[in-house]
Amino acid sequence: MCLIGLLGDVSVTSRRRTTIQNRIKCCLFDHSRRKQQDNRCFHHSSHQVSFKSDTMFSSSFLRLILLLCLLSSSFSSTASSSNSTAADQTLRPQEELQKLKLIRQELDKINKPAVKTIQAISLFIFSPDGDVIDCVSTHQQPAFDHPLLQGQRPMNPPEIPEGYKKDDESYEEDSQLWSLSGESCPEGTIPIRRTTEQDMLRASSVSRFGRKIRRVRRDSTNNGHEHAVGYVTGRQYYGAKASINVWSPRVASQYEFSLSQIWVIAGSFTHDLNTIEAGWQISPELYGDTYPRFFTYWTSDAYRTTGCYNLLCSGFVQTNRRIAIGAAISPRSSYKGGQFDISLLIWKDPKHGHWWLQFGSGALVGYWPAFLFTHLKQHGSMVQFGGEIVNNRPGGSHTTTQMGSGHFAGEGFGKASYFRNLQIVDWDNTLIPVSNLKILADHPNCYDIRGGTNRVWGNYFYYGGPGKNPRCP
Repeated sequence: MCLIGLLGDVSVTSRRRTTIQNRIKCCLFDHSRRKQQDNRCFHHSSHQVSFKSDTMFSSSFLRLILLLCLLSSSFSSTASSSNSTAADQTLRPQEELQKLKLIRQELDKINKPAVKTIQAISLFIFSPDGDVIDCVSTHQQPAFDHPLLQGQRPMNPPEIPEGYKKDDESYEEDSQLWSLSGESCPEGTIPIRRTTEQDMLRASSVSRFGRKIRRVRRDSTNNGHEHAVGYVTGRQYYGAKASINVWSPRVASQYEFSLSQIWVIAGSFTHDLNTIEAGWQISPELYGDTYPRFFTYWTSDAYRTTGCYNLLCSGFVQTNRRIAIGAAISPRSSYKGGQFDISLLIWKDPKHGHWWLQFGSGALVGYWPAFLFTHLKQHGSMVQFGGEIVNNRPGGSHTTTQMGSGHFAGEGFGKASYFRNLQIVDWDNTLIPVSNLKILADHPNCYDIRGGTNRVWGNYFYYGGPGKNPRCP
């Protein structure tokens, strides 16, 4: 396996290889000259090489190593030595070089110049979840690449909906792993999780990086998306609020995900669907790990060409310097153990019409400008709360990807995942409890949902499940 010193202080020692057939070829570089010693990946003998990520790697060096490891993966480990020369000739296929060029162009758009980088060691600085957090000048964030935002600065905070109460049980903004270092971004900047070449190489399509799979209908018959949700419809909605239980459900493959979120929706479930979305998700393809992460999303054309996750395109305007969208959340709930949730509030500023997002007990994250949308320029026509997974049906059977805690709703508190204190924002910027909440599970034998109401939690529901099981083959 070709290892790169990317996660902190990593030391890699090569071992004697017995045959060229059963080893992936890796290249060595003379770091002092930043030059390649050999233009081919090769088999070497008993040399011992130590790579120290905090002293030896430049970003260009990492790119070259990554490219060579990517290309070397195309070789069969059982190829005979007589075929090695022919195999080496495929090391630099034009299509791979073109892909890398495209990736670099996209990274230049996404990753903005940093005023400060939050770091734990001296060179490549990683928070406990493996992220690099760049502190970017507020007016240089990706949102201001949008033609209608160029030259502008973020809006002032809006009026909080009437009836809002601080949720003392909910997470504060310091619950993200990167902030445990004690570092923070200075005034006038926002924290942005750095996107890497590895992130983009994991994507099924570079052009679709950071976007959800296109969908025409919001049900289980399309692209393997399955839901367990509570929803309200039939009136005009100007926002929503809920406290969302945070877990670490198992995700069975790189191209599946599990999330729990709030949707504010307008339009039809065809070409003109508008959505604003926020919650937590586990997505190995997007983040390269299985941590639950705080995320946002938006689209104005049913996920076809507009919108993206987090700050991966121009759109969402971040105003908070302590919260990194896309960063890992900690702690998480545990089965029969401690339960933790995050409180999210989305609402439409009655003065300017933008859709604002609040995390925890009063921390404004930022806003989606009204001009991003068609139907949501006015109001939402539906609000949904709940879970979603992707089922790729490995081996022809249902996925084992879990939703919520991975346990069914009937197990209740401490075992099943929940949403509580469900509220919507009315036309006069007032928070009110949801009424006529309907619940729906696409595949109740795989993931189910049960609702209720009480004095402490208001409107709530438990939801989730294990995926594949004897009743969900």
